[in-house]
Amino acid sequence: MSDDAAAGVTLVLASASPARLATLRSAGVEPVVVVSGVDESQLDGLPPAELALQLAELKAAAVSARDDLPASALVLGCDSVLELDGRALGKPDDAADAVRRWQAMRGRTGVLHTGHCLTDVTTRRVAAATASTTVHFADVTDAEIEAYVATGEPLVVAGAFTVDGLGGAFVTGLEGDYHNVVGVSLPLVRDLLGELGHAWIDLWS
Repeated sequence: MSDDAAAGVTLVLASASPARLATLRSAGVEPVVVVSGVDESQLDGLPPAELALQLAELKAAAVSARDDLPASALVLGCDSVLELDGRALGKPDDAADAVRRWQAMRGRTGVLHTGHCLTDVTTRRVAAATASTTVHFADVTDAEIEAYVATGEPLVVAGAFTVDGLGGAFVTGLEGDYHNVVGVSLPLVRDLLGELGHAWIDLWS
C-alpha cells in the first residue's frame, strides 16, 4: 500500500440513495455524497446485470470528472435493478406501475443486481463488478400490495421493494449478500478497493 493510501482516503458516494449512505455509515465509513445527475434512461436493451453495471460506471465517471473532489478521493457509483422474467425493473413509473409489479412478483423469485464502479481519482484507475442476490417474495394479498404502495416507499426504490424498511415483511428469504439488496455490497466494495491498492479499513472514520 502506498503512503498516500495509508494516510487515508475519502470515499465519495455518487448516489442520492439514503439506504446506501446508511449502510456505509453503519459499517464505519462516512462518505461524501455527490449526486451524479446521470440520465438513467440513456441506456436501454441491455441484460439486467450489464445495465446495472453500466449505469454504475456512468455515475462514477460523471462524478470523478469533477474538479472539486477531496484529495485522495475514491468515487463509488452504484445502480440497482431487479431482474424478473429476464427484464430489468428499476423504480416504478407511478403507483399503478408499482401495484402491477407486486402482482407479478408475489410468491415468486427475482434477482437483485447492483452494479458497483470504484474510481481512484488520483491514479484514474477503475475497478467495477456486479453483485447479484436472489430474492424470494411472499405471496402478499391485494390489500397488502395496495397498503404498501400507498406508503410511497415502493415508488422510490429499484424493484419497488425494500428489505430494510416497510417491505421487509414481504421478502421471505435471500440467497447472497443482504447489503447488496439494500443498495451496496460491502464485501464487493472491499474487493474493488483491494484491486486499486487500498484496504477497506482505510475508509473507517
